[in-house]
Amino acid sequence: MPTTKKPIDKTDPRVVFGRQLAELRRQAGMSQEALALESGLARSYLGSVERGQRNIALLNICRLAAALSLRPSDLLQTL
Repeated sequence: MPTTKKPIDKTDPRVVFGRQLAELRRQAGMSQEALALESGLARSYLGSVERGQRNIALLNICRLAAALSLRPSDLLQTL
């Protein structure tokens, strides 16, 4: 049975968060792999968060913010 992909909803908070995370990661000069290592999260998980495919937990938001030397609220700025 073929699966059909849903179009990406650019207003979905998971998508908005993922784009903000990716932008801040790039501004910090970090690759997904480097951020994953620094935060203790799997690179594949981080990639799916940046694509808006995961409903990220608060604890992981805090881990990512610490790895980027930011406050958790900085990651939520665009929501």
